[in-house]
Amino acid sequence: MAEAGSGDLVRVVALLGAAVVAVPLFRRLGLGSVLGYLAAGLVIGPFGLGWFSDPQAILHVAELGVVMFLFVIGLEMRPSHLWSLRRQIFGLGTLQIAVCAVVLTLVGLAFGYSPTVSFIGASGFVLTSTAIVMQLLAERGDVALPHGQKIVSVLLFEDLLIVPLLVVVALLAPTPAVAETSRWTSIAIGAGAIVALVAVGVWLLNPLFRLLAAVKAREVMTAAALLVVLGAALLMQLGGLSMAMGAFLAGVLLSESTFRHQLEADVEPFRGLLLGLFFLGVGMALDLSLVASNWAFIVGVVLAMMVAKATCIYLVARLLHSSHVEALDRATLMAQGGEFAFVLYSTAAASGVIAAQHNANLTAIVVLSMALTPLVTLAVRPWLRKPDEKTDDLEVAEGLSGSVLMIGFGRFGQVVSQSLLARGVDVTIIETDVEMIRNASSFGFKIYYGDGTRLDVLRAAGAPAAQVIAICIDGNEAVNRIVELAKSEFPQAKLLARSYDREHSLELIHAGVDVQVRETFESAMKFGQAALCQLGVDKADARAIVEEIRRRDAERVELEIAEGLNAGTAMLYGNLRAGPTPTPFTRPRQAATPLTPETAAAAQGVARE
Repeated sequence: MAEAGSGDLVRVVALLGAAVVAVPLFRRLGLGSVLGYLAAGLVIGPFGLGWFSDPQAILHVAELGVVMFLFVIGLEMRPSHLWSLRRQIFGLGTLQIAVCAVVLTLVGLAFGYSPTVSFIGASGFVLTSTAIVMQLLAERGDVALPHGQKIVSVLLFEDLLIVPLLVVVALLAPTPAVAETSRWTSIAIGAGAIVALVAVGVWLLNPLFRLLAAVKAREVMTAAALLVVLGAALLMQLGGLSMAMGAFLAGVLLSESTFRHQLEADVEPFRGLLLGLFFLGVGMALDLSLVASNWAFIVGVVLAMMVAKATCIYLVARLLHSSHVEALDRATLMAQGGEFAFVLYSTAAASGVIAAQHNANLTAIVVLSMALTPLVTLAVRPWLRKPDEKTDDLEVAEGLSGSVLMIGFGRFGQVVSQSLLARGVDVTIIETDVEMIRNASSFGFKIYYGDGTRLDVLRAAGAPAAQVIAICIDGNEAVNRIVELAKSEFPQAKLLARSYDREHSLELIHAGVDVQVRETFESAMKFGQAALCQLGVDKADARAIVEEIRRRDAERVELEIAEGLNAGTAMLYGNLRAGPTPTPFTRPRQAATPLTPETAAAAQGVARE
């Protein structure tokens, strides 16, 4: 028994050792971690050194890495944001998959496969590898960007597609078809599983985490995070649905929770380790003897499938008005088959829809396409950036520190920085506009390249030690994202934010910023005061009128905050907009209810604008 345990430990050490050696080496060579994992799996697998004989068993366990990855993605997808992506998920996703499925089926027919095998092969290949694409996007920091969100939307739709495809395989099976009542029973069970998960997420999860947080046992919170992920995956699996989609749905349901960042931090180490194990398993699953015995045919199909799929994705993207660079990037990232193809092909072989030899060939084709994807993205990378967008000569935010972390160095940020620099304050500035950074450096400003909406960039830029974080960028969603991260991860820092209008100011006040300033309010007040003076109004009277406007504006903000506290923030932007708005020189009919000291102080920030 001790010998068996020792053998298992040797395998674990071999897996970890292969990853530790290969991944840093491949990243140092600029080839990326995914290709490093795949190469390591190929070397130690049954068709390499032979240290492992059953890669499917490893893949079965490592699928939990994909599950946890989608849970983390779900945490970033608030229901309102997910709803805003509905056209991309069901519109772009449906069009892209339909076009790719038809063209890939024709490719299969061209290589001599029967119509059934061609359709099954195309259906599996059209399901892009969520694990590989998400990992590549995460390494580039593009998941939260608009073009990254389009890719995520299509991936989500493809994950949903595995269920109807398995139903199609069952209908194509030569065995007697499943009874109609059984099919309806399966649909009812799947729908019930979704309803049950939503109910648990809405009514039980937040109270559970509040209770566990009160206990202040970190390991219990970690265990609870894993319980949520694995429990949601298990529930969906029992309902005949995708485990990954169950985890994603659980993440979406917790995306509004105050424990969101804690959950992400707890799951992250397991996600990374299991996802790496998944890539190792994929590398092991590549049957080199099969490829060697039929290499010309398999390599030909792989290249034809990848080129055909990439071409279809590019054309669909351009048809829907994406830029050339965005369409090319999406085409190269999504040109491979995915992990759900293994499930589809093995099910089709077990059902007698395709032969075992076809299953082996199609599986090898998908694995090769997954292995080639990192290389293809590297080869295409020079065409994805315009010459003026290259950042090789820019200094990236890393290991920085300062009393003030300023995010954004546009016109607003430049004016703000003058007061701080004149006082000799130690200011760290990060910006994403390459041209702005280069222009600023010519005037002696030290600006670092970094995206303030990313938690890792904020940490590298010195946010954990900053006394003040000044958000000087435009764009409501980006500002709100940084505020949320800063309040959760860097509570020691005072938070100053630039807002777009009064509505955005209210959002920031409720989010807990210390000071928020509307970007055009003060300049408009000064402009109005100057206009009055030019019309002959006494300067003192003009100043008094402007101060009265400021006071009335602050009263309106306080009134809306007070009503929001009474009616609930969920009704703030619906009911209050419909109510009467006091004119600048008419006192509100309803007095504001007392505010908390923190909210009142934040509201006074509006008056000081």
